[in-house]
Amino acid sequence: MNTGISRLCSALWLPLIIFFSATILTGCGDKTADQRKAFIDFLQNTVMRSGEQIPALSEDQKQKFGPYVNDYAILYGFTQQVNRAKQDSLQPIISDLSAVRMPQDYITYRDSLRQESGSLGVLIQQLQAAKNQADNSKAGLKQPEDLKTVYDKAYTQLVTQPANQLLLVLPALQTLSQNAVLAGDLLQQQAANVTINGMSVQFTTQQQADTYNGLMKTLSQNSTSLSQAQKLLQ
Repeated sequence: MNTGISRLCSALWLPLIIFFSATILTGCGDKTADQRKAFIDFLQNTVMRSGEQIPALSEDQKQKFGPYVNDYAILYGFTQQVNRAKQDSLQPIISDLSAVRMPQDYITYRDSLRQESGSLGVLIQQLQAAKNQADNSKAGLKQPEDLKTVYDKAYTQLVTQPANQLLLVLPALQTLSQNAVLAGDLLQQQAANVTINGMSVQFTTQQQADTYNGLMKTLSQNSTSLSQAQKLLQ
């Protein structure tokens, strides 16, 4: 008799376990879907409409997005690096190059431009490394197709395009600044042999004049890099 009761209890208990387990799995599935939906909505309606100044996540958003917080960290981390680079390295050199309007200005700004040009070289390397790291991190993501479609668009907007633009403009801007430094060095070194009067520059030898004019021609040819860099700050 006891054996019968034992078998009956076992028969009743097993379906309950299966039902309970199925309920847990279904609940987890719904939670993951909700997290994905919330993250997709955030990407479409907030991130992709914020330009490059995308927001940090609140604690509530971190809870809502669950594991997708790590996906967002790739976007946020890269944009933070780019924004700091623009403020710390790009803005100063653009400001100094924009201030060079007369021959005397090449002497005035040559020391600061020399330092800023060196910093720009470091920035180019750092930016390329940051882009490579972001690309590698993105490649390791496992995203459902609906999220991947939206995330890829956000990644292109916030990582790929800004990086490509900067990596195209920065080397040209560095060349421009280096030639401005060379012009300042030449005018300073030939101080006893040059007369500067407003926009007019007169050397005592034709060779000095030819060297200076060559630098001015190179600066003019690369001047578009300054306007392109200015647009990146807007």
